[in-house]
Amino acid sequence: MSTPAVPPVETHALSESQRVINTFVAPSKTFTDIRRNASWWVPWLILSVFGLIFSYAVTSKIGWDQVIQNEIAKNPSAAERMEKMPPEQREQAIRMQANIGKYSAFASPVFILLALVVVSAVLMATFNFGMGAAVKFGQAMAITAYGWLPSIVSSVLAIMSMFLGADPEGFNVRNPVATNLGAFLSPTDNKFAYALASAVDIIAIWMVILLGIGFACNSKVKRGTAIAVVAGWYIVVKLVGAGFAGMF
Repeated sequence: MSTPAVPPVETHALSESQRVINTFVAPSKTFTDIRRNASWWVPWLILSVFGLIFSYAVTSKIGWDQVIQNEIAKNPSAAERMEKMPPEQREQAIRMQANIGKYSAFASPVFILLALVVVSAVLMATFNFGMGAAVKFGQAMAITAYGWLPSIVSSVLAIMSMFLGADPEGFNVRNPVATNLGAFLSPTDNKFAYALASAVDIIAIWMVILLGIGFACNSKVKRGTAIAVVAGWYIVVKLVGAGFAGMF
């Protein structure tokens, strides 16, 4: 006598708005729903909109010339080179870098998309070839896109600080809000230590956990293991970045 097949568990299909909300309050529901629908364009659109609003706030409240001057001030060697330039040449160099920064910032939707593709491909390869998962690329893109949504919290805090009167001369475009340990250090003292401290970021840790949950929900990899894998990649990337920062 054959054993009757266990009927599949029916799950309620989530709308895109429900998936976005659940990313913050019940992430397992969102990431499990990705098995049904691997759409990633809504979180990418949200990330892009907040990126553009942030760029507008920097343009209108800080000014890209000021942003570049702040960046130069954090780098003694760059500041020394600028001081040796004639005034007109120095102003021209700052203006050119400011234009590059501004146009790059307003092209953030493209850069976000490229970053999603790269991160999704790396994590998919790691889980599929290293841990025997069978995550499709579309699923990996959706997991990464939804897993990055907490970054809009940083954007909102930064935007609010700028519109509430943040000091333009003290504005750090690379680290605009105090969600990490780098906010308590000076970027000019020890660049390697500053970069490592900046990596200890509550929003970034939140995102790492979400990505681990996402890949666990779409494979047979245990949740703790999946989070550890994502955290390992995050640590490697930040260590390499800190190493390069310490060289310049």
